[in-house]
Amino acid sequence: MTDLELVKQLRQITQVGFSDCKSALEESDWNLDKAIEILRKKGIAKAGKKAGNKTLEGVVASYIHSGNGLGAMVQLGCQTDFVARNEDFVKLAQEIAMHVAAMNPEFVSRDQVPQERLDKEKEIILAQSGDLSKKPKEVQEKIVEGKLSKFFEEICLMNQKFVKDDSKTIEEIIKESIAKVGENIQIVRFARFSVK
Repeated sequence: MTDLELVKQLRQITQVGFSDCKSALEESDWNLDKAIEILRKKGIAKAGKKAGNKTLEGVVASYIHSGNGLGAMVQLGCQTDFVARNEDFVKLAQEIAMHVAAMNPEFVSRDQVPQERLDKEKEIILAQSGDLSKKPKEVQEKIVEGKLSKFFEEICLMNQKFVKDDSKTIEEIIKESIAKVGENIQIVRFARFSVK
């Protein structure tokens, strides 16, 4: 089984994001059972299981940068009004709005990127990488996957490094909050506004 297949299998089992699964597998020396244990200890696997729950409550938060020329709004969803009124939840929404203003993502997550855009990016990656056909298929897949990950980090909010702590992605910040409050949290949508 290839590394990529192992990551996919771990994702199916835990419902955890690609980067978290890959990190756990690397940390466990590509041992699936140990990787599951690592994710469970971090509370991320639990957060993954909550991800399917509907978020019918939530808040809309905004951030306006000094000078009033740049701002953003975020709708952050949760399952109960109890969590929606929680000070930490509201603060999280405001921090995500600030991040959106600073980093200008185009989409919330990978699955929102249109297939045509993805195909075009793969075409660009293949053109930039020279003649990949001479390399083994596994190497080709790793090169394309690595470059696509960088692409998603640029345009997808969930994959971006958090502007206030670049050791974590927005997805990891959300998962930590899910583990803390015990219910699903989801970025429903966002908008960024700029005078220039």
